[in-house]
Amino acid sequence: MPISALLARIRRLVPANDTQHYDEIVRNFGTGALRPPPTPMSDGELARAIAEFLKSSPSPEAVATLGRRLDPTSPL
Repeated sequence: MPISALLARIRRLVPANDTQHYDEIVRNFGTGALRPPPTPMSDGELARAIAEFLKSSPSPEAVATLGRRLDPTSPL
């Protein structure tokens, strides 16, 4: 799945008033810290990963946790 399609799905899951979290996700895909899942995620799986990410500030630790949820082989 192209990153643009994944980001569109993520944008629907991140509340509009939470742009810092969304911006952090976009930034980390741009730098390569986040990678798309190697196999497609269901909407439920993606929603759970994003909900977990939204629980804390968009820190490197939170990004690493999201990265592991998106791609369990991630070195983060």
